[in-house]
Amino acid sequence: MPEPVTSAGALAATVPVGVVGAGTMGAGIAQVAAVAGHPVRLHDQDGAAAERAVTTVGTHLDRAVAKGRLSDTDAAAATDRLSSVTALDDLAGCGLVVEAIVEDLAVKQQLFADLERICAADAVLASNTSSLSVDDLALGLAGPGRVAGLHFFNPAPVLPLVEVVAGARTDPAVLDTLVATARRWGKTPVRAASTPGFIVNRVARPYYGEAFRLLESGLVDAVTVDAMLRESGGFRMGPFELIDLIGLDVNLAVSRSVWEAFDRDPRFEPSPLQERLVADGRLGRKTGHGVHTGDEPRPAPSTAGERSQTGRTWTGVGGVTGGPLTSVVRRARGPLDDEPGWQQAPDSPHWVLSAGDVVLRLTDGRTAAQHTGGGPATVVLVDLALQLDYAGATRVGVAAPEHAPAEHVDAAVGFLQHLGYTVTVLPDIPGLVVARTVAMLAAFAADAVDTGVASADDVDTAMRLGVNYPRGPYAWGEALGWSWVVGVLDALAAADDARRYRVSPQLRARAEPARSHASERGSPPGEELARRAAAAMWAGDAASQALGMTIDDVSPGHAVVSMTVREDMVNGHGICHGGLIFALADTAFAFACNSYNRTTVAQSCDITFVAPARRGDRLEARARERHRGERSGVYDVTVVATESGQDDGHVAAEFRGRCRQVPGTLVDEEEP
Repeated sequence: MPEPVTSAGALAATVPVGVVGAGTMGAGIAQVAAVAGHPVRLHDQDGAAAERAVTTVGTHLDRAVAKGRLSDTDAAAATDRLSSVTALDDLAGCGLVVEAIVEDLAVKQQLFADLERICAADAVLASNTSSLSVDDLALGLAGPGRVAGLHFFNPAPVLPLVEVVAGARTDPAVLDTLVATARRWGKTPVRAASTPGFIVNRVARPYYGEAFRLLESGLVDAVTVDAMLRESGGFRMGPFELIDLIGLDVNLAVSRSVWEAFDRDPRFEPSPLQERLVADGRLGRKTGHGVHTGDEPRPAPSTAGERSQTGRTWTGVGGVTGGPLTSVVRRARGPLDDEPGWQQAPDSPHWVLSAGDVVLRLTDGRTAAQHTGGGPATVVLVDLALQLDYAGATRVGVAAPEHAPAEHVDAAVGFLQHLGYTVTVLPDIPGLVVARTVAMLAAFAADAVDTGVASADDVDTAMRLGVNYPRGPYAWGEALGWSWVVGVLDALAAADDARRYRVSPQLRARAEPARSHASERGSPPGEELARRAAAAMWAGDAASQALGMTIDDVSPGHAVVSMTVREDMVNGHGICHGGLIFALADTAFAFACNSYNRTTVAQSCDITFVAPARRGDRLEARARERHRGERSGVYDVTVVATESGQDDGHVAAEFRGRCRQVPGTLVDEEEP
């Protein structure tokens, strides 16, 4: 049996490197290794293809010289180091062999079996696969420890990212050698476990998936989606522009591969519309037609006409608002009062602006109609913008309730235009465009970290360098707050697809309110009072206690209450009685609206049952404030059911309640 590889340093430049496969990727990898100083042997079953690839690499090196990126001497030396070989046996003596052949598992397995016979026991065998399992590639080998993934991105000589992929049996020293070698080659390596899609092709799926869901809805056109993600979100290309460049068929193949590898998990399900476009031969730029039509001028994205200023005075409200718009508004010298309420809250990217009867606020996933409720003011939601810093965006999207007064929408649009933005009025849909996309990307990044695919830093590095995201999606989630991410997903789950937008237990744990961080910087004002008020309520709530409910968390305007479905709580179909789910949601609602230590009573409520809960399920009711007036409040409650022994839950019900304040308090506010 071959001895395991033990050297953990970079391969010396004198060590020959073999590349199998003379296509675009194989030739690119060969060029990178040759420029780095290695003798490179390029093999392809088609000997003529290998010879052509060597000639092509020489042409690319000449271009690099012409552009001043490489000296004549270095280019000539790299060209001399690169040769084509006709027989696979000619790769004997190579210290590293990288395969870049067809993405067919059986073909690659046979190649690795041949390479194991040909190459020395300490040679590293690597695959440039973008989707196949490293463990499957090494199946049946006597020395699976020397097999790893070395996934370059196209074009390999230009793009800096390399995913170094570990199989379950890969020797750690092999991984260290590949990481060090990639760095010596001028690349930025990230480490990934061998799971479907590795990092980039896994985490990037929502960028395309959410765009197609918006297009399939018929509510937003492709040009507007691209404009929003590019001009507001800060992405280099809109999703449909990027898909047309990649090729709809290539993008779909990756999506299908990841989906199948995850047992057809709905989170990864490919778009039926994309399937139809591929079947119709609309493959993107290479066919002249894709999502966009290549030869014809594209229509302009949806853009609001010029609105005049209304003379309203806009102020920050609530004491924790302002945030990212502060610098923009002040630089533009817009009609914004400079008052104490216009200070950004610590660690908060969220903001609210009010002009009395019109309120502007960052979307949190709920619709503008939900935010407005029966409140006295119209809430106009603003989509997420570049890096959370609206100063870097040129376009912003807004949404208002369907029947909002036109003058209220005009006031919001006119104010943002006054600050220099191009404004797109979007339909009032959960998560709008940029926010839903970023929330899903952040959730996928967190999932990759939680399941051990890669570290948070490597995930963010991979997405910034591999697909040019303006910010790492994990860092985006941290900056926005995981509670914001979860809120957007919960809103999408309730309105669209509970399985696609389900929140993992690990992500939901991240989203626990700032209480988990409060010990480091002191409890926020009102939080201790909210807990004491809840304790006073709970002491007298015998009915909730009898049902086995527990209060998991409470803070101003927020409460989480849970219980487990018992045998005596299910009906003849084995499904939890709806009345008990209502009771749980109503309890969370009551604790949230009494969290300010002001005695309130329910005024009205309604509930929508989304999916059944069964015996043994853990039910968690999460109440959030969406409007609070002087004497009234409106609260949303999401009830999530998680099956015993499972990690993922589903939305069981959505509850909305209104409360009215009556005289009295629950505890003495001066109590220590």
